[in-house]
Amino acid sequence: MKGNGYSRCKDCVYGNGRETNVTNNMCFSAVTVFQCHQCARSFNSSNELNMHMQVHRQKTVSCPVCGDTRFGSSANAVQHVESGYCTGCTGQDNARQQIYEFSSGKGAMRNYMTETARLTYGDHGASYDAVPDYPYCCRPCNKQFRNMSQLLQHQDNKHSRNNMLTY
Repeated sequence: MKGNGYSRCKDCVYGNGRETNVTNNMCFSAVTVFQCHQCARSFNSSNELNMHMQVHRQKTVSCPVCGDTRFGSSANAVQHVESGYCTGCTGQDNARQQIYEFSSGKGAMRNYMTETARLTYGDHGASYDAVPDYPYCCRPCNKQFRNMSQLLQHQDNKHSRNNMLTY
């Protein structure tokens, strides 16, 4: 079980999601299995299981831009826009700007932003300032995010549902 250049078993040193039993300097690794309670599929990590559980969610959330109702969570709907695949807002940079402006305009959303967009006036009319690198912040843990969908996914996975931000 030793890896290239390792003097000890990689699983004993790094864990790798496995339980190990060391007897007489021999390592016996047992894989910890994470199983879906709905379809009985097995996964190697809790993260893989959490990602899989999204397939069991009802698809009742609508896209805030194009209105398609085909998403299992608000994070997935916002990710659809930020990815640039939404028909109502093409292009990844443009989509990120639209989500930022939308978030800035909602009073409850401002609590989750590191700074809100400012409306500026120039030669081309009114527009918002450029999107900061990490404009979104999870208030319970102060972790910052580049995209709104990342914040929503973080809250869905790390914090209780009653404290979650929803669109």
